[in-house]
Amino acid sequence: MPDPQLAVKNKFSERQYHNGGEIWVLTIDHPPLNLLTRSVFEELESQIGEFEKDALSKVLIISGKGTRAFSGGVAIEEIMSIDNGEEGVRLGRKAHSFFNKIESLDKPVIAAINALCMGGGNELALACHFRIASETAKFSQPEISLGFIPGFGATQRLPRLVGLSTARKMMMTGESIGASEALRIGLVDVVVGQEEVLKAAITLAKKLADKSQLVIRMIQIATREGLSRPLNEALEIELECFKKTCESEDMKEGLRAFKEKRKPNFKNR
Repeated sequence: MPDPQLAVKNKFSERQYHNGGEIWVLTIDHPPLNLLTRSVFEELESQIGEFEKDALSKVLIISGKGTRAFSGGVAIEEIMSIDNGEEGVRLGRKAHSFFNKIESLDKPVIAAINALCMGGGNELALACHFRIASETAKFSQPEISLGFIPGFGATQRLPRLVGLSTARKMMMTGESIGASEALRIGLVDVVVGQEEVLKAAITLAKKLADKSQLVIRMIQIATREGLSRPLNEALEIELECFKKTCESEDMKEGLRAFKEKRKPNFKNR
């Protein structure tokens, strides 16, 4: 079991434990703007792999170090190093692999967006399951101003989250939007003061960690798998997940606790 007070500092990130190790906070630490490079991707992907395998961990929070940026996106040097289309595809596939890994986790992932969130940084936030933003946060997909399109998932995840027209406007103008507008269009779930972002993320994480992790996993599977299928097929996926919860000890415990007017003691099975 990891020490809840232990902070593990790596080259581009820091990892902390909360709630007895059930909640991990992974902070991107690549000043001044927490830019994404191949090396940063590799380190973060390794950290998330450890989180996924850890039997105690239940919720992951991803944030950015400092008060300037969650992530300012991909380092311009990475983009300028692209000599041809195939090199661009290789970089994009690396990012897709990492962001897909986040999105496909059965354990919830929360983006705690403390400040600037642009380009690849916004695409990272889009891959998370929840997004909590500072009232001073700014969001953008500015790639068009540099002569290319978002290649790390925004053309697909952003329309699914905020709607096609709104997503097109963000990507085709490259203009940034504030936290209140991001909340209005559904890009983020909650907006709080900058000093409260991590606290709000941990509060949500504790609520999720307190639930049946079996049921959390079934909700993740049903929603993730169902959204990529026609409705009739998606409903069958829902029923299969519903079946598994109906057969679980946690459903019996939940119903018993409700009847007895007490808090359930879920065993996650």
